[in-house]
Amino acid sequence: MTDVPDVPDDAATRLRDTLAVLTPWPEDGTRPDGPVAVDATDRLLLDEAAPLLASTAAGDVVVVGDRFGALTVGARALDVAALRLHTDAVTAERAVAANLRAANAGPLHGSPFDLQTFDALEPASVRGARVVLLQLPRSLAALQEVADLVAREAADDVVLLAGGRVKHMTHAMNDVLAASFTHVRATLARGKSRALVASGPRRSRPPSYPVTAVLHDAELLAAAGLPPGAGVTVVAHGGVFAGAALDLGTRALLRTADRWPAAADALDLGCGTGLLATVLALRDPGTRVVATDRSAAAAASARATALANGVGERVTVLRDDAGAGEADASADLVVCNPPFHDRAALSTDAAHRMFATAARVLRPGGELWCVYNSVLRYRGALARAVGPTEQVARDPRFTVTRSVRR
Repeated sequence: MTDVPDVPDDAATRLRDTLAVLTPWPEDGTRPDGPVAVDATDRLLLDEAAPLLASTAAGDVVVVGDRFGALTVGARALDVAALRLHTDAVTAERAVAANLRAANAGPLHGSPFDLQTFDALEPASVRGARVVLLQLPRSLAALQEVADLVAREAADDVVLLAGGRVKHMTHAMNDVLAASFTHVRATLARGKSRALVASGPRRSRPPSYPVTAVLHDAELLAAAGLPPGAGVTVVAHGGVFAGAALDLGTRALLRTADRWPAAADALDLGCGTGLLATVLALRDPGTRVVATDRSAAAAASARATALANGVGERVTVLRDDAGAGEADASADLVVCNPPFHDRAALSTDAAHRMFATAARVLRPGGELWCVYNSVLRYRGALARAVGPTEQVARDPRFTVTRSVRR
């Protein structure tokens, strides 16, 4: 049984039974090398938070970064009647919902609960909060954005509990929290996990994110059809890949832009800050662009980047998993710089889902232009999923390919 300090035995039993029904949705948890629905960090955070949750009014609890629902459903098992949730990945948000339904049908059947889910990390998501449970992000920038927001908007007596695996934690995380809170301490490690506990919000600290930069990279300007000396504005929230800069993979893809076909409808899969989507709109005023990303930070960044460059009306940004919501045969051109990590682990699952989406949404003869790490050797997978695929450019780090929809 999970040992929950200062919590009645029946609540501890309910917590144990509730966590036992969770799965790493959409998987069932039986794959030996697959993810787990509840890990040592989840259990440690719930144990540390239990005494605080017992004295916290409904609606004053916030969960940020829940992966599969252990924190959200666990808080409910500890008699929290209402809480607010924000998790960056839309897939994680759906996993929380699926596991909440499972708990409702099982150990928590009949107990009242009000969950308010926020698509974006915004002031309302943490305003007035007294307890915030956070799965530590790997990015210090993402942690800083959360910490700053909580310090500005939460209650004066807020306690932020941020947990992670010890091997992924650094002293810099303490420093980031200390910039936003007057008191920061670390719990003892347990199960190779540790929690950082922050209190005493510094109200005077100004917002750190989003950040804005004007980029003058030659590849970016040429692809957008802009003259030397011009600039493209990028807006980046803390949790978005590459921040307010041009990452090397996107740079490699942009070098081939002179070969991209004209398109009435284009799709940027895994859009990040939205630079590719913005380039597509800038280079041809007749192109309608859809940009999708599963990350809330990326979707907010891409939307702001398009607006900052005057193409917001022609770039539609959607938070979606690998473009699953896009209609069949709806695009003439797809550009894609797929991720190759899922949190800390190397993973190609997202890339293969994106290739399948490209095959589905491209019109016959439409083209997918993709950049990926050369060691991944996706060319065969692209040919099978989409159609005839040629290597357009390659160096030791990146490969760019062109696939034509059969």
